[in-house]
Amino acid sequence: MATTAELFEEPFVADEYIERLVWRTPGGGSRGGSEAFDPKRLLEEFVNHIQELQIMDERIQRKVEKLEQQCQKEAKEFAKKVQELQKSNQIKEAADIIQKLHLIAQELPFDRFSDVKSKIASKYHDLECQLIQEFTSAQRRGEISRMREVAAVLLHFKGYSHCVDVYIKQCQEGAYLRNDIFEDAAILCQRVNKQVGDIFSNPETVLAKLIQNVFEIKLQSFVKDQLEECRKSDAEQYLKNLYDLYTRTTNLSSKLMEFNLGTDKQTFLTKLIKSIFISYLENYIEVETGYLKSRSAMILQRYYDSKNHQKRSIGTGGIQDLKERIRQRTNLPLGPSIDTHGETFLSQEVVVNLLQETKQAFERCHRLSDPSDLPRNAFRIFTILVEFLCIEHIDYALETGLAGIPSSDSRNANLYFLDVVQQANTIFHLFDKQFNDHLMPLISSSPKLSECLQKKKEIIEQMEMKLDTGIDRTLNCMIGQMKHILAAEQKKTDFKPEDENNVLIQYTNACVKVCAYVRKQVEKIKNSMDGKNVDTVLMEFGVRFHRLIYEHLQQYSYSCMGGMLAICDVAEYRKCAKDFKIPLVLQLFDTLHALCNLLVVAPDNLKQVCSGEQLANLDKNILHSFVQLRADYRSARLARHFS
Repeated sequence: MATTAELFEEPFVADEYIERLVWRTPGGGSRGGSEAFDPKRLLEEFVNHIQELQIMDERIQRKVEKLEQQCQKEAKEFAKKVQELQKSNQIKEAADIIQKLHLIAQELPFDRFSDVKSKIASKYHDLECQLIQEFTSAQRRGEISRMREVAAVLLHFKGYSHCVDVYIKQCQEGAYLRNDIFEDAAILCQRVNKQVGDIFSNPETVLAKLIQNVFEIKLQSFVKDQLEECRKSDAEQYLKNLYDLYTRTTNLSSKLMEFNLGTDKQTFLTKLIKSIFISYLENYIEVETGYLKSRSAMILQRYYDSKNHQKRSIGTGGIQDLKERIRQRTNLPLGPSIDTHGETFLSQEVVVNLLQETKQAFERCHRLSDPSDLPRNAFRIFTILVEFLCIEHIDYALETGLAGIPSSDSRNANLYFLDVVQQANTIFHLFDKQFNDHLMPLISSSPKLSECLQKKKEIIEQMEMKLDTGIDRTLNCMIGQMKHILAAEQKKTDFKPEDENNVLIQYTNACVKVCAYVRKQVEKIKNSMDGKNVDTVLMEFGVRFHRLIYEHLQQYSYSCMGGMLAICDVAEYRKCAKDFKIPLVLQLFDTLHALCNLLVVAPDNLKQVCSGEQLANLDKNILHSFVQLRADYRSARLARHFS
């Protein structure tokens, strides 16, 4: 076949073609050449060559047919495209003409040209509808270029806005398939933002209209469905839904701020959000405070019910209340105290629940309040916290705790008020933390700041006064218990034994029991308080402890051996005083220990001891009062040495 193809030359001449074939065939030449002419061989070559030519002809024919078919197809497509372009141009031309006619018709008087004007208006309307239909079809086919062409033509028609509406409507078909309408809306707007500039000459206006449509129709309907169902039946769920929906809507708005929506997109988006939530935000704070009050009351009531406790009325003005208030401020026995059975009526779980509810209310208030109303709304929430946490719970526990403190002369009294102090301190810290972390940011730049700080100060001062009263009366009870121990355990013969030579003990039984009791109370005070309050209370307790022992020792007469035993007792009390870690208390017991030396020192050394470092600055009457306690004080020799 390749050899056959080589025999063709341009221009083709049949005789020359045969001549070239003959010469190329061995034995085909009639002159020259080394081989003789062989007609059979030449005939055979002709037959084979003719077959090859037939095969070649068939192949070429098939190729020609294929090329003809392809050419016909391309010709049809080209003709169709030309036709479409022509049609497209006729639309543009027709649109241009009808647009001009429409403008001219506006100037013609109606009475003379009503028929003409009517026909122009009809044609204008028909053409406008055709263009919108063409745009709709192109959008469904995804033909951006065709959409752009039609939109450009419609730009000068009244129906251009309808074209935009069609685009916006079809953009949203199938856009909300997930469970998250806000995420769907964000994805939709991102997709449209990428293509709208390729279609419309005013893409920012079209995108803004899409967003407005999404907010005012889709989101507004969704929000209404979510809120109206629980608005009247479930305040807790309503507030949670409102906060969640408003937050997700503002988050969506933040994402949309990335797009070009015109000059003032912040105001535009804010108005859209307001249009959705305005009816819910107008009375938000009333719902919030109403729910918070009922929820807080329920938390407290559930706690007191669990304790099987019926709350007492505090401060109603009756005789019993008057007695209680007098007893709280004095140690007068105006009747039996209330037995709380060791219950403090303070619950950290209750406090955490109240603070958690208030924290959520502050968060909702921050998100849902108008900036101008925020400080005032936050203050209302704060007052509810004060009412239920500080007054109804803490203050009630303090009043009850005060009423439960026994009188100072009660025997074997159980002192639970320090447990109240401990828990109250913990609660104060939690209360103060929420005040600083969640309330302060909402009111820091408003006049409500000073009002909140003043209210907080008043509440804390009121409670500190009750705590101080309770601690003072508790310390009195402790001293009262120690008095009972000393009265029961200390005997006169302890310091004036009948047999001076048969005293084996190092300190008295009364001293042992008092020291054990004091150490227990010191530990309890340390566990119940924090910071400087520990030192303040321990110092007061230590001073009263010293006064008790001082006055107690003044009741007895001391022999020489009894004086030694008193010194041992005071040494033990001084060890106990070291646990206080208060310098003043230790100094008082050091001085008391030095005074006790006056009970045993030889008469000749009394003046020397009294002028010593620890006793030199004491009043002479104090020194004299201790010397008078000696059993040998009446002796002329002792009186002479001390005078």
